[in-house]
Amino acid sequence: MKTKRAASPSHLSLPERSAYRRLEDVVGCKWSAAVLSAIDRGVTRPGRLEKFIPGISTKVLNERLRKLLDYRLIERTVFPGKMQRVDYSLTGTGRKLAALLDQLRDLDEEHAQRDIDPPE
Repeated sequence: MKTKRAASPSHLSLPERSAYRRLEDVVGCKWSAAVLSAIDRGVTRPGRLEKFIPGISTKVLNERLRKLLDYRLIERTVFPGKMQRVDYSLTGTGRKLAALLDQLRDLDEEHAQRDIDPPE
């Protein structure tokens, strides 16, 4: 059985649909939000990101980092030396998206709590 991919709303203009698809491409992956959130919390090195995000594999982490770099949501800084060090940081757009994701998480937690607490 084939699964259908959600189509962007047809009432939107072509540029708006394109933006919707880009957003879906980034945020639609369960790992992207986790990577953005971790970097926003100061976890900036690949090895630490892998340990900080439960269940993510090295391969998936690298794919997500590449995707977030491609969309210019994060920046990669290489520190030269004997033991080359790489750090990631959020761009201005990445910080805005991380803040929105935090708000969505807060909203979800608020609604989940309402479902748990019976009305008085």
